[in-house]
Amino acid sequence: MKILVPCKRVPDPDQKLRLNADATDIDASALTFILNPFDAIAVEQALRIRESTHPDAEIIAVSIAPAEGEADLRTALAMGADRALLVEHNGPLDPWNVARLLGSVIEREQPTFVLMGKQAVDDDSNQVGQFLAAQLGWPQATFVSQMEFTDNGLRIHRETDLGIEVIHVALPAVVTADLRLNEPRYASLPSILKAKKKPTERTTPAELGIEPEPRIRLLAMELVNSQRNCIKVNTATDLLKELRDAEVVG
Repeated sequence: MKILVPCKRVPDPDQKLRLNADATDIDASALTFILNPFDAIAVEQALRIRESTHPDAEIIAVSIAPAEGEADLRTALAMGADRALLVEHNGPLDPWNVARLLGSVIEREQPTFVLMGKQAVDDDSNQVGQFLAAQLGWPQATFVSQMEFTDNGLRIHRETDLGIEVIHVALPAVVTADLRLNEPRYASLPSILKAKKKPTERTTPAELGIEPEPRIRLLAMELVNSQRNCIKVNTATDLLKELRDAEVVG
């Protein structure tokens, strides 16, 4: 079994963000980057699969990022992934082009299935998994909170606005992890040291035969004011009045 886990490099959400000079993007000059938390959940689930039911499983972490993105792949390797692949690319990529690049990697690696975070915490687009499944012609299971293997695929619990939906998908498939799937482990110091010796391959979109074709252009950004004034109300009627006065509800 081979499990491919896409891993996105994202700004640490616990730091204060600021815009660049023309307010068209986040100023990344002083930012700390981390492995997308949802992708860390996907890595953890792949490790649990190997530890519980498929000891022969190979786990491959893949990232599309600048050269510095190798550091975040090392996080996945320290957690327990077997090897990593960095697709070096500078500049923004919309979800469609990310899916195109991942599709080319998948064509080369031929994994049993793809396990990834449902979204990234920087843009919250929640689109790559769906685009990828469509491009590959594979079944997809999104917002997964529980999964187990069957004789001919995966039994999936997925979270929806209406409740928990239970589905079965055949393999190969694209699976996107929700928060409640697991809690990722912390890498131990010995694991961090071992990760430095694990193989990390580098490639480029050109070597994958893909020329990114941007379909979305970011025009401007505005930071949300985190300073909010709160009031305490005594009854639901008072709450409704305050909401109406603030024109939140009609």
